[in-house]
Amino acid sequence: MVVNAAPPVAVPRERLQAAYDWCRSFARANQENFTVISWLLPRELHPHFAAVYTFCRMTDDLGDEAEGDRLALLDAWEREFRASAEGPADRPVFVALRHTMALFSIPEELFLRLIEANRIDQRKQRFATFAELLDYCSYSATPVGRMVLALLGYRDEERGRLADEICVGLQLANFWQDVSRDLGKGRLYVPLEDLAAFGVREEDILARRVTGSFRLLMRFEVQRTREYFRRGAALEALVDRRVRLDVRLFRLGGEAVLDAIAARCYDTLSGRPAIPRWRKAWLAAREGLRVLAAG
Repeated sequence: MVVNAAPPVAVPRERLQAAYDWCRSFARANQENFTVISWLLPRELHPHFAAVYTFCRMTDDLGDEAEGDRLALLDAWEREFRASAEGPADRPVFVALRHTMALFSIPEELFLRLIEANRIDQRKQRFATFAELLDYCSYSATPVGRMVLALLGYRDEERGRLADEICVGLQLANFWQDVSRDLGKGRLYVPLEDLAAFGVREEDILARRVTGSFRLLMRFEVQRTREYFRRGAALEALVDRRVRLDVRLFRLGGEAVLDAIAARCYDTLSGRPAIPRWRKAWLAAREGLRVLAAG
């Protein structure tokens, strides 16, 4: 892995260290499903992953949890992000993030697309077609994979395409896992064309009636999503051995979500399928041993 030699944003060493420390504390307090920064990831990359994760999580929180006019808040967030490229930032996340972006030559566009994804969520609560949903994923999901690849020193299109497959799979798995939770926010990510194809009425979903047709629909979506993980798995052989486990766990985490949905007989309306803690630990230990044994 080669770090680009682009000069970082000029920030006093003490302030920069404090900003990275803040991001690492935030990341540890907010990580979900699998450890964001695993014990096998090269230690020198930990602060940079934390900075990117913190930006992504804070952006999503603005779009999902913030009180008040979320579009206005997202606009202000974007202005602050853009301004951080021109002069000293106030927020620790932008201090650390701009330094990381400069070191690894991460395009600004990736972060702007993630902000735009959260704007889309404020304007759009339904998706007519699967193609429309995939276009949304090009804002909400694939930019994150490209950020991660840049942190690992990769910018080629082959790895980028495989990362896109995994990230779309992760986003879709999250959509199917969170059908019940998203309804509480007024959102439904299951494409309307798929509801029609399986004879599922939107009013039944809104009433959280788990019909046989709904189970068949979720089974179809789960099987379709597994194909994204299958295609993206080839990325693991194309990354440095030191980060292979992390890349693999991203994929396996998504597959574990799909398994949890299947274990509930595809009922994602009466509750949110969850991955037991013991399974997360078992997956991490199993795959860690495999990577180590491969030498």
